[in-house]
Amino acid sequence: MGRPVARRLQAAVAALALAAATGAVLSAPEAAAATGSATGYATQNGGTTGGAGGQTVRATTGTQIHEALCGRADSGTPIVIEVEGTINHGNTTKVSGDSCSTAAGVIELKQISNVTIVGVGSGAVFDQLGIHLREASNIIIQNVTVRNVKKSGSPTSNGGDAIGMESGVRNVWVDHTTLEASGGESEGYDGLFDMKANTQYVTLSYSILRNSGRGGLVGSSESDLSNGFITYHHNLYENIDSRAPLLRGGIAHIYNNHYVKLNESGINSRAGARAKVENNYFEDSKDVLGTFYTDEAGYWQVSGNTLDNVTWSSPGSTTNPAGPDMKSTTTVNIPYTYRADTAGCVPDVVSRTAGADKGLKVSDGNCTPQTPTPTPTPTDPTPGPTDPTPGPTDPTPPTGTNLSIGAGSDGSSKAAGTSYGDLRDGNPNTYWSPAGPTGSASIKWASATAISSVVIRETADSTGAVKTWRLLNGDTGAELTSGEGAGAISFPRTSLRKITFEITGSTGTPRIAEFETYAG
Repeated sequence: MGRPVARRLQAAVAALALAAATGAVLSAPEAAAATGSATGYATQNGGTTGGAGGQTVRATTGTQIHEALCGRADSGTPIVIEVEGTINHGNTTKVSGDSCSTAAGVIELKQISNVTIVGVGSGAVFDQLGIHLREASNIIIQNVTVRNVKKSGSPTSNGGDAIGMESGVRNVWVDHTTLEASGGESEGYDGLFDMKANTQYVTLSYSILRNSGRGGLVGSSESDLSNGFITYHHNLYENIDSRAPLLRGGIAHIYNNHYVKLNESGINSRAGARAKVENNYFEDSKDVLGTFYTDEAGYWQVSGNTLDNVTWSSPGSTTNPAGPDMKSTTTVNIPYTYRADTAGCVPDVVSRTAGADKGLKVSDGNCTPQTPTPTPTPTDPTPGPTDPTPGPTDPTPPTGTNLSIGAGSDGSSKAAGTSYGDLRDGNPNTYWSPAGPTGSASIKWASATAISSVVIRETADSTGAVKTWRLLNGDTGAELTSGEGAGAISFPRTSLRKITFEITGSTGTPRIAEFETYAG
């Protein structure tokens, strides 16, 4: 069934008020979000539909984009923002409201969900202005160009990232975009497509990344390992020095991309990351795959790739190239269906499909571009997983010592007045809460520690707030188990330095009093 009548009326009134105030053009209610449907890892974890089912608003300035976000009934009300023209510092100001948290000089998608930003008409160009996602979920960015975003010099925006995501971001599909810079860090630029601080279930498809020192990263440091489940397919990486991408922990699926002029290194898998690299075309490039600039090893599974004039460095203490004879060092299981083109046709297919203003064409898996059909408008919210692994209901702890006492702790976010340290103090009256309905917290040790069970204890006044969760190996990003409800959780004995409890769904305000860990 659809949204309640009162909720629909409230959203419609807010949208009409927004149109009157800004001159934005609204199409009919319940318009389709974007052409085509999400692919790759963005289809997992409940899927990515953006603003499907919401109002459609036209924006020609950055301020109007912010006004559209702030004019919604609440921060989760679906909305499709059609963008036309050039968005820059001169027309992007901060707008305030209960359903948004914006800032001048950047397109801010912060603490919101269910939004599509799509370029229309003569095209949408974000000039020297980045798009920043923070504590956001179910976002689609399609058919836009983002260029020359700087972290130093003038003007600056978004830390120098064309598109940057951080702090509990979930389910993002970035499609048919053109992301470009005009140099590297010495010229004031940073990454084109960066993800850090617990960002997961993201797909970058049919996009162009070019003329940058850094293509993009997953994980900001060797200790930022809570990111992952990223798909890169049918993208053009052209004239990139490194990070195409850089992976720190987590899992990535990289297929049907065309790499031209990777000047220093390409796919850099490190710190336990695992990448499935298949049917890509690497051309006129150096060190296209391996572990570089660190002794923290990463891993890869390779098949069907074409190497055309690729050179390789000699192995060293911080250089471990995968070639010239590329062989798999791990196995990565992909949970979604896809059809990969053969590598030989990738340059042609990508040249005819990737980037903004290409007609949103996609490949059919047989090396033939085609125009996708519009996404049907859903009449119900996208359902979550129908059969999660059930969580235990018995909070009785396992026998043995609670290894969390005396350990360290951190996480993705915390609500005001709470602390990660309260998860391991043995006091049931102190607690950690995420800044929103989802978030993660971790227990960590200085050396590898064998764990086979945990107990998640909610405070007495918040029992039942945690609905769905995942338990992750914080060293690698791998899922140990998942389920529903707090309590005692068992899993195969694992030696690790960090274990993460991620709340993926909740009601009310989750309050976790203790995150206990046990060897057996």
